[in-house]
Amino acid sequence: MSDTTTIRVEKSVHERLARIGRESGRQLIDVVRDATDALERLEFANRVTRELEALRQDQQAWAAYVNEFDLAVGDGVA
Repeated sequence: MSDTTTIRVEKSVHERLARIGRESGRQLIDVVRDATDALERLEFANRVTRELEALRQDQQAWAAYVNEFDLAVGDGVA
């Protein structure tokens, strides 16, 4: 077993995690790990969205980005 630690969560959160584990047949630690992974992916997607929106505000930068994307897509590399 890997190194572990204890974290404090509200009882309602623990109950929700435990219910998800019971319903899916997974251990609580696996539910927490999967939830953490999902949150990291969501945060990454949100950051990319914010950065693309900021890039779109600069017409020259956006045009350069689109042009670079078009070149990359059309380069024949699969």
